[in-house]
Amino acid sequence: MPEPLLLPMADQPPAERADAARNREALLCAARRLVEERGVGCVTMEAVAAAAGVGKGTVFRRFESREGLMAAVLDFSETAWQASVISGPPPLGPGADPWDRLIAFGRSRLETTLVHADLIRAAGATGSRAVGAYSFTAMHVQHLLGELGVDGDLPVLATALLAPLEIPILEQQMSLGGFPVERLMAGWEDLARRITGRSAGPLS
Repeated sequence: MPEPLLLPMADQPPAERADAARNREALLCAARRLVEERGVGCVTMEAVAAAAGVGKGTVFRRFESREGLMAAVLDFSETAWQASVISGPPPLGPGADPWDRLIAFGRSRLETTLVHADLIRAAGATGSRAVGAYSFTAMHVQHLLGELGVDGDLPVLATALLAPLEIPILEQQMSLGGFPVERLMAGWEDLARRITGRSAGPLS
């Protein structure tokens, strides 16, 4: 089964003129810089406009809302993460045993989700990523399960592995349950072992 292709994170706009694309990139660069410097909660449309040297109306015309702007910033990090899965070094990238890749995927996705938790929440009211981002991870996990010779409904099994790595469940387990990150990762690896039929062993 071939590696999944990079997918768009959200509905893609029509092709832009070169100057329009440059303006959009300038706004995104300003937004990413402000997120890094101030944190997601302190980034406003007005602040992005000022940092980019444009009027606030320009930012709204490009992204429609703060949520749309944060979704575009999130897309940038998601695309970079996808590239590491597709062509980065093993074990997350190609070249490692499928089991090692699956465990590396789970750990990387968990860490990435927690790092970008505020951004994910700001990009959507439900605290979930764009359909394209989820589709990529689902295809990748299905690919690895297939390489591991797993029988059954692979799309459903992939969903079972992905759900614990999303913000709503992680927040419930960490905030309400008080679970540390290593416990969550150990539990996820146990779930992966049960789904793939692998015997228990030391944590990867």
